[in-house]
Amino acid sequence: MHCYRMLGSFQDAEDVLQDTLLAAWRGLDRFEGRSTIRTWLYRIATNQCLNAIRSASRRPAKEWDVPEIEPPEPSRHGEIVWLEPYPDALLDGAIATPPGPEARYEQTESISLAFVTALQLLPARQRAVLILREVLGYPAADVADILGSSVESVNSALKRARATLQRRIPPDGTTASSPTLASPAEQALVARFTRAYEAGDIDALVALLTDDVRVSMPPMPLEYLGRDAVAGFYTALMSANREYHLVPTRANGQPAFGTYLRAPTDGIRHGTGLLVLTLAGDRISAVTRFDNSVLPWFGLPRSLPSH
Repeated sequence: MHCYRMLGSFQDAEDVLQDTLLAAWRGLDRFEGRSTIRTWLYRIATNQCLNAIRSASRRPAKEWDVPEIEPPEPSRHGEIVWLEPYPDALLDGAIATPPGPEARYEQTESISLAFVTALQLLPARQRAVLILREVLGYPAADVADILGSSVESVNSALKRARATLQRRIPPDGTTASSPTLASPAEQALVARFTRAYEAGDIDALVALLTDDVRVSMPPMPLEYLGRDAVAGFYTALMSANREYHLVPTRANGQPAFGTYLRAPTDGIRHGTGLLVLTLAGDRISAVTRFDNSVLPWFGLPRSLPSH
């Protein structure tokens, strides 16, 4: 999970994790025990991530690729087109170790799409400092040792990172008003969304959204902000009698769905992508759509038989 927070990409994080384990194995005889094994591994992983950020070419933006649908003009173009979802099925081990006393972010908040997206706006070393200090709870001296820096430099980077995140994420956090995980309130809202989406009922769908709702779809940079813009987008997407079927799953601690579109000829439902919902009270404040390449990460098939 640390590599994912650093990189924002599930695939890149998996690659860097393998590099980290290989580097740790090769360097095990040089481990002197001056820190815990956990801290030593985080040092290797963090520096592997920093190397990857410096050298890697990010996943490029994609053009709109939905046949026969012309989307309306977007509200803006998103910056973080390399963002990918993280399957909840892999989270149990990732958050099993409690954070240190310096941690400020709740574990559920620190895996949310909003938080991971905001992290990607930070310069790489600021990102590393904030994650190590405020998510994992390492003291400034330990972070300085991990990064080969000074405590003064770490504190300065943390101050700048906090300022950027405060502009991006509300002070009370991204999940403070969200329904409790798998609570009746969450299940009811998810069920209403499913019914509206599968029925192509734009009015019912828009009624579930906050006034400032955001729809994004990495690696396509199109973003739609506010109910009116989102209503226009879904009106275009659900035109031409397109019949969708949603299969529930979870990503980044949030409700998610594999989306399947019924073929008009044989009735086979083909996977079109993954939707991740961000909830705020009894409404949906964001819908993030990923392409169908991520479905296997969630144990979801590329297609479903007709029925």
